[in-house]
Amino acid sequence: MNAIQPSRPQLQTVKPRRVPQSRSSRRPYRFMALQTTAKLTVNVLLSAAAVSALVKLLPYYQSQQEKLQEIQTEVNMTQGRVASLRTEFSRYFDPQQAKSIMQDQSNRVDPGQRSVFLLNKAVAIEQPAASR
Repeated sequence: MNAIQPSRPQLQTVKPRRVPQSRSSRRPYRFMALQTTAKLTVNVLLSAAAVSALVKLLPYYQSQQEKLQEIQTEVNMTQGRVASLRTEFSRYFDPQQAKSIMQDQSNRVDPGQRSVFLLNKAVAIEQPAASR
C-alpha cells in the first residue's frame, strides 16, 4: 500500500481545428429570420384589421347607447305613471273611500257636512263698510 505508484503521463489537450463555416450552417438562421419576419408581418396585419373593425363599430355602439338611454328615460316615466295609476285604482276600489269619491265626482254633499266658503279679505272688508 505504501508502494510508489507509477506516474501518469500528462495528457495534452488537442485543440480542435477550426472548421470554416459553410453556407449550409447559415441557412437555419436565415430561415428562422424569414419565418419570424413573416409571423410579425401577419400579426401586424391582423392587429391593423382588428383596430379598423373597432373604429368602424364605435359609431354604431354610440348610437345604440343613445337609444338605450332614451328607452330607459321612457321606462322611468312609465313607471311613475303606473305608480300613480295604481294608487288611484286602489283608492277607487277601496270601500271605505267610496263616499268621498262620490262627493268628489258629483256636486252632492253629505247632509251632515258643513260647507266652507273662502272669501277674499278685501271684498269681505268692503261689504260690511258698505252696509253701514
